[in-house]
Amino acid sequence: MTNINFKRRQFLQYAALGTLSTVIPGFAIAENRIINKTPNSAFNADIEIALTAQTADVPILPGAHTHVFKYTGKLLKGPQNALKELPGYLGPILNFEQGQKVRIFFHNQLTEPCVTHWHGMHVPQIMDGHPMYAIHQGEQYVYEFEVKNPAGTNWYHSHTHELTATQVYQGLAGLITITDEAERKLDLPSGEYDIPLVIQDRSFTHGNQLRYLMNMHQRMRGFLGDTLLVNGQSDHTIPVKTRAYRLRILNGSNSRIYKLAWSDGTPVTAIGTDGALLAKPETLPYVMLGPAERVELWADFSGRKPGSELTLQSLPYQGSAAHMGGGMGRGMHGGRGGMGMMDGAASQSDKDTIVRFSVTEQVSDSPKLPDTLVPIHRLTVKDVSAPNSVVPITIGMRHMAFNLNGRTFEMQNYMEREKIPVNTVQRIKISHDNRAMGGGMRGGRGGGMGMMMTLPHPIHIHGQQFQILSRKQNNPGGAYDTVKDGFINSGWKDTVLVMPGEEVEIIKPFKDYTGLFLYHCHNLEHEDMGMMRNFFVS
Repeated sequence: MTNINFKRRQFLQYAALGTLSTVIPGFAIAENRIINKTPNSAFNADIEIALTAQTADVPILPGAHTHVFKYTGKLLKGPQNALKELPGYLGPILNFEQGQKVRIFFHNQLTEPCVTHWHGMHVPQIMDGHPMYAIHQGEQYVYEFEVKNPAGTNWYHSHTHELTATQVYQGLAGLITITDEAERKLDLPSGEYDIPLVIQDRSFTHGNQLRYLMNMHQRMRGFLGDTLLVNGQSDHTIPVKTRAYRLRILNGSNSRIYKLAWSDGTPVTAIGTDGALLAKPETLPYVMLGPAERVELWADFSGRKPGSELTLQSLPYQGSAAHMGGGMGRGMHGGRGGMGMMDGAASQSDKDTIVRFSVTEQVSDSPKLPDTLVPIHRLTVKDVSAPNSVVPITIGMRHMAFNLNGRTFEMQNYMEREKIPVNTVQRIKISHDNRAMGGGMRGGRGGGMGMMMTLPHPIHIHGQQFQILSRKQNNPGGAYDTVKDGFINSGWKDTVLVMPGEEVEIIKPFKDYTGLFLYHCHNLEHEDMGMMRNFFVS
């Protein structure tokens, strides 16, 4: 068992010497790196924020405080509601409006390099948080961008090459909300009735310090903690009134997938996905939520009695690898509640409590769920710039490492197939390399690496949001039947959960900005092992 005390052995020694680019393969922090250190005087910002990555000791569990990495923010210019602090280790919520110009002075006070990615935001390459722009301790990076996204829920997090998993795990993440005129006309629940829910799983030592267990098998599977946190708090209960609420839910876990449902069997009503509101509300029995995915729910507590409770749960589901099931069962090495069934091919029989809602007050006024939300132009194959061309993203494995299109990450490298003309709309097919799954795996599908090839992968593409054209399951029935009714295939997305045996076609605009834009698995352990590539938009 390895505790995270983050006095990082050789790594920090090299960081202090500024020699990371030669010590860690692929780590492009060289002397000729281009860092946006100063503000652009021609950029007239509506909002200015100072955002710092630093260490802190915060209360998470009863008893000793936990040492974490934390974003702290200070509003320098703009409306007071542009920045809202949360208790615990998460960064402040950044509240933006479409059309605003935002300047963020990012300071790194950590003893290791860091860069921040504005996940889901449509911004230029140099503002996107590509790992080539990571800065050292004491340095500043100035982000400047116009908010082009529509109303929705995005987030920001560390994107440092080979350190994303550990830095996000230690706390470097926060929410971004965006509003626009179309959303304001809907009169959706706002203020205290608009609730953020960032779901993360963590493990702790008996002294309440973060624990990160990473042998090779665990790295291949992805980190699974034994304690669920919501907004950085455990055993979270939220008091509510007998009326409707808007829940903005982010799966901020490193690798865990959730099957979200209400404890009393009430259907789930979704009003938004990763990038924006839906065209109209959608009702599902449950929602599958992979790492980095967001969903906005309409939660109506009208008609419920004060004193009653309703729980948002993660339901069991089957899978060929353990973390496809929720799994906070007992018996995880003496952990705190223990997410069980950590190894082997398994189905999960336990329900996990995400957050409880306690009805505390009776009120008579409540907004009604709108029949329609915002107009969405549904992209079709007719919108594709090269209708006969499909851009591949093939999930494979070689030399004990997952890859995309047969290659692992190279900081500024791209293949011919990864070149995208700017201001085009592309059709992209995400699929598994069946040759890798079927052959060359000792033990085949039933054992070891064969099982690893049947993991689900949340694939995230930087830049503009995309839409899902189709899902095709080559192995229908069985395990897939326990998840298939939880996918929202309408609306705008930036991350899509690709299940074992599944082929997903998406359609994505590449407008406005040229340069290198990443696509990668958002299982953060997979990302750090090189399951990431560049699209070169030119």
